[in-house]
Amino acid sequence: MHCPICGQQQISREIRFCSRCGFEMSGVAALIDGGGKPKTPNKEWKISPRRKGIYQGLFIFLLSFLIVPLVALLTMAANAEPFFVAAFAIILTVGGILRVAYALMFESSDPVASLDDKEGSRSLLPKSGAKVKELPPETSIPANVYSPPIQGAWRDTNELEGRPGSVTENTTKLLENDEKP
Repeated sequence: MHCPICGQQQISREIRFCSRCGFEMSGVAALIDGGGKPKTPNKEWKISPRRKGIYQGLFIFLLSFLIVPLVALLTMAANAEPFFVAAFAIILTVGGILRVAYALMFESSDPVASLDDKEGSRSLLPKSGAKVKELPPETSIPANVYSPPIQGAWRDTNELEGRPGSVTENTTKLLENDEKP
């Protein structure tokens, strides 16, 4: 797969950005997978918990404008104390405001979508709940696992096996050995 901007060949199809120009490659991979046509995902979007909480709080708050007058009319018809009117007014008004405040402070704003692949294949596009600009999970060995070699057991880089030495180095070593009596 090549970058459409600079033409740089990419190492893998799972790469998100071009290594040369930084162009986002996830859309290119989706176009290739779809045969040149963009895939249209199944759009069963769910609302974020924060927005749902705000809607619930506003509904409770606005419900007070309907229920409190009805309770006031019933209280007047029954010639009762207006205790229930005040209780409903306080509970619904303050409860709605507190629900909105709770949603704004503590609930997540990430929308949850159910975009399931029907083929069961792994999609190269990030899921809607995932953050696009985050790094992939760690796949390397952590530094605290490293242990230094035992003293005296290390080798010089010129003595590594499997690699032929240069002609100059081998000649110099032979000459050094010849000079020693």
